[in-house]
Amino acid sequence: MSKSRSFLSILIPSITVFISSFCIMVLELVASRLIARHLGSSLYTWTAVIGVVLAGITIGNYLGGRLADRYEARKTLAVLFILSSVACVITVILNNTVSQWIWLLRLSWPARTFVHVCLLFLLPSILLGAISPVVAKMALDQGLAKGRTVGDIYACGAAGSIAGTFAAGYYLIATLGTIAIIWAIAATLLLMGLLYWVRFWLLYIWTVLFACAVILGVAPMERCRRAGAALLLREKPDPRVLYEDESQYCHIVVRKLSDETDTREFIEDKLTHSEIIMGNINDLGDLYTKIFAGLTHGLSKGKDKLTVLSIGGGGYVYPRYIEKNWPGSHNDVAEIDPGVTEAAMSAFGLNRNTTINTITLDARNYVDELLEKQRKGEEIPQYDFIYGDAFSDFSVPFQLVTKEFNEKIAKILKDDGVYMVNLIDSYDSGQFLGAMVNTLKETFDNVYVITSSTVSPSLRDTFVVTAAKFSFDPQAIFSSYDKNFKMWYLNESEIEYLRKKSRGIILTDDYAPVENLLAPIVRQYAKEILARRYLQQAEELRSKQQWIQAGIKYEKVAEIDPSMSIYAYNEIGLIEVKQGNPEKAVQAFQNAIDYRKKTDSKDTKIASVYFNLGMILQRMNKSKQANQQFVEAAKWYRVELAEKPNEAVLWNRLGNALAVMGDFEAASGAFEKALTLEPENLAYYDDLSKALEFQGRYDEAIGVLRKQIQLMKRYGLQEAIQKIEKHIDILEHKKSKQEE
Repeated sequence: MSKSRSFLSILIPSITVFISSFCIMVLELVASRLIARHLGSSLYTWTAVIGVVLAGITIGNYLGGRLADRYEARKTLAVLFILSSVACVITVILNNTVSQWIWLLRLSWPARTFVHVCLLFLLPSILLGAISPVVAKMALDQGLAKGRTVGDIYACGAAGSIAGTFAAGYYLIATLGTIAIIWAIAATLLLMGLLYWVRFWLLYIWTVLFACAVILGVAPMERCRRAGAALLLREKPDPRVLYEDESQYCHIVVRKLSDETDTREFIEDKLTHSEIIMGNINDLGDLYTKIFAGLTHGLSKGKDKLTVLSIGGGGYVYPRYIEKNWPGSHNDVAEIDPGVTEAAMSAFGLNRNTTINTITLDARNYVDELLEKQRKGEEIPQYDFIYGDAFSDFSVPFQLVTKEFNEKIAKILKDDGVYMVNLIDSYDSGQFLGAMVNTLKETFDNVYVITSSTVSPSLRDTFVVTAAKFSFDPQAIFSSYDKNFKMWYLNESEIEYLRKKSRGIILTDDYAPVENLLAPIVRQYAKEILARRYLQQAEELRSKQQWIQAGIKYEKVAEIDPSMSIYAYNEIGLIEVKQGNPEKAVQAFQNAIDYRKKTDSKDTKIASVYFNLGMILQRMNKSKQANQQFVEAAKWYRVELAEKPNEAVLWNRLGNALAVMGDFEAASGAFEKALTLEPENLAYYDDLSKALEFQGRYDEAIGVLRKQIQLMKRYGLQEAIQKIEKHIDILEHKKSKQEE
């Protein structure tokens, strides 16, 4: 056989196996990104993705070998390519539905991750894996040298896998996004099928169906969006989403939470990283940022400017807080993902002309660069504060928690500098938290742990671990910043408990099993997801006034995730009120209160339970018992307001609790605060005017109602205005009587 003929004989099989292997590896990387949206990015997800894809290829190789011996290679390849194209479209559909399946949520977290990946990617992996042995048989049938032919096929397959890996990781995901890549792979596989069997009529039927599916799944027209969502070819549109992007590192979403105050959340993969009220950067919503701020204010007295480093940018909320409160500071952010920075600028309020200096590097690499400059005699920044904000409950960059990294941090930190790290764990589990304390104590003499006082020790929560070369009293320092904000400052015995829970583990570059240490938190989060799904179903049933079915779902919520018992029993109580069952309502509210007492829960939602119980007892003419509940409600509303002082609805609820107790003076103060925070909420005007009226402060009540009328005129509420004007006449009459 001539060399030219030999080359042409192996060329088509080589291209074929190159393309199929390319597609397999692109799908594998896409799988990891798609799964991260639902399950986070962790050792569990990567293990499942790699294992399932390899299993699919193995099964496909086995089946493909048998198909190659029984059927004509060319037609077999056409069928495999077309089925692979269909499987990719099925993957798109399943991606939009699997996360909603209740039975899947009941599985343990590793099992759920494995099954989720299998459902989406096992079938396309099997079909694509079957192609290589069929191609090898086709090449051998050409009469080429067996060893060389098999070697060429294997080499081209490996080359395709390498090309697919680099193409997806470095270019395709960031450029096209995961779903668009799957559509592109499906189209490529369809084209390959057509090339191998151009007269196969089923291919043309699928081509038409595929073209329609692509239009409905990708086209930007509103009709296509609606139809595509109905057919599960795309996600249901969320009108709250202001920004969405697929960067090289994560899936980024900025979503609006409230229109009244323009509150937004910044989501990376599944984790809400930051919340912000646009235009009010000093209103720090997240617990850890408040702890950062309190300690920074207390430990930086006498300093007009600071030198700070934030490890992880997220929504850039805290770096912007530094920028605003210490103008002119040296404000560095080590954020590896430029997509995160762009999202913060596009939809989260970060000014493109900000004075914040973003270093687009992994924090470890950036610190290494600084130390290398220092070694060469160059001047580098010495930081007053370093803030670690790069961890979630699923994904912890292990290189940022080790003893070796801490020692490097200590070298770029001033002698009076402080290192603060934000992480997620629970006190009762405490394995990762304890390991962090153990590791930091290897480098820093003084390590403190702070979290919210309103969280149960058994539940996962945010902790701030603070390390310094000098000693200080975090509680005293934070109290000077905000006396009303209640924190849990772990004492020596509590920290010692954590160190024992972690079995004394010191995290190092050679040994940092962070995923294993966080396994209990992952399992706890899995229960929370299932409970939230039942909660969603309960609220949908409630909106349809299907009271009995909704109550059953709320009971499921309390059963699966006891930490949600207070909310669930409160909703059950409200349902019983709707159905006219006061005794059952009282029992439901009491169940919530009993849970709080039994677990010593600090869940501030209990305030609404006490208030609702008080209201139903009042209707049952049990005034003394009702008043006791209102006292408890007011107490817990104040606890909640200590953490969320700018929540207008909480001030209004406190006002209502005080009003039903007859303390109208305090109630009017609470209503005034609510109205100051939300001056366009018409209901707050009603509440405040009534509280003032009950005190005989008629002039003030009239003034409030006149402001309400001005607001109503903007909305054209003429009928409501007439009612208020009549009430003003009544108040004027009462005022004249009072003056007599």
